[in-house]
Amino acid sequence: MKILQTIAGFGRLYGGIATCTYDLISAMHNIGFPLDLLTLQVKNPADKLMGMGETWIKALPNDAVTPYEYSNGLTQYLKSCDYDLYHTNGLWMYCNHVTCSVARHKHKPYIITPHGMLYPDALHRSYWKKWPLIQLCFRKDIKLADCIHVTCKPEMEYVRQFGYHGAIAIIPNPVNLPDYLKDIATLKQSFFESNKQIKFGYLGRLHPRKKVENLFYGMSQLSFTNKCELIIMGKGDEVYEQFLRNETKRLGLENSVKFYGFINGRDKYEQLAQLSCLFVPSDFENFGMIVTEALSVGTPVMASLGTPWEELNTKKCGWWIDRSPENIAQVMQQVQKMSIPELLSMGNRGKQLVQEKYTAPMVARKMQELYEWLLGKRSKPEFVYE
Repeated sequence: MKILQTIAGFGRLYGGIATCTYDLISAMHNIGFPLDLLTLQVKNPADKLMGMGETWIKALPNDAVTPYEYSNGLTQYLKSCDYDLYHTNGLWMYCNHVTCSVARHKHKPYIITPHGMLYPDALHRSYWKKWPLIQLCFRKDIKLADCIHVTCKPEMEYVRQFGYHGAIAIIPNPVNLPDYLKDIATLKQSFFESNKQIKFGYLGRLHPRKKVENLFYGMSQLSFTNKCELIIMGKGDEVYEQFLRNETKRLGLENSVKFYGFINGRDKYEQLAQLSCLFVPSDFENFGMIVTEALSVGTPVMASLGTPWEELNTKKCGWWIDRSPENIAQVMQQVQKMSIPELLSMGNRGKQLVQEKYTAPMVARKMQELYEWLLGKRSKPEFVYE
């Protein structure tokens, strides 16, 4: 089987879509199911292509023009090279459309992974740009897809609302767990026992729809503010970040809220492991890799109802509730009253959930099953809905 995935941008600055795509394809190679990825070289001198120069990354010279990023190079590659199945990541870019179009022309099956782009909030953002593209090509591309791959049930519902009636596969994003997590886990209990302050945290892009300020409003309702700390990890919208800093001063929380900026790698996991709870107060998140990353180091998570994380409640490893300041304050109070063994037990249930369902090899095997089903080599997997 020859499989090709495509993506419009594969630079490190392209965001979570590039990271998830790289992690998935890497995991598939690791389980012995190789496939190729087609993309364009990065143009931004400050950016760098994902990966370490793997041969399966087919990065063509970047000849993209117009905001739609039309590329003759992509067109010629897709027309001249034959694959058994095509799989494109994202929507609204020429790369996505031409992948679908060429697959149809070659009478080969194709998959679209929208990466949350059909959520109402995402769809309506700059809709005046998307509407003509939907009418010209993307409604057809989506309607005729052999399968749409989503990461959770809410996303499947939004794909149905858009008008797609074909097969939908629910496969979560993979979690690549670094080897040093074992070392970090051994330090977690000793950190809790030696640290006198309760440590809450947020990790992610700073953007108004993330509703980070709700953490401040919730924290300001606590009677033990001087005994807890809230760390904000991430960068993004500079105007929004200044708003957040101003809010901490207005609320008298300058000594309790710390802005750490962008963190990554081992430092990210070490900071997550030191938290008593991670908060994800976003308006919506398609999957939220940060949730699985926090759970993987035994940190409970509070996520808003705009995220697909009901398992935090059902698996008793966190809170899946409305992101109001009152609810956030209530969770903070519950955490403050919990003993260290209770917090560690909750964290261990989260680690078990990640290991059972979200590790990269498990996700890669599901994608392999999907490909094999679409190519008529096995029965329909249980995670595919028609």
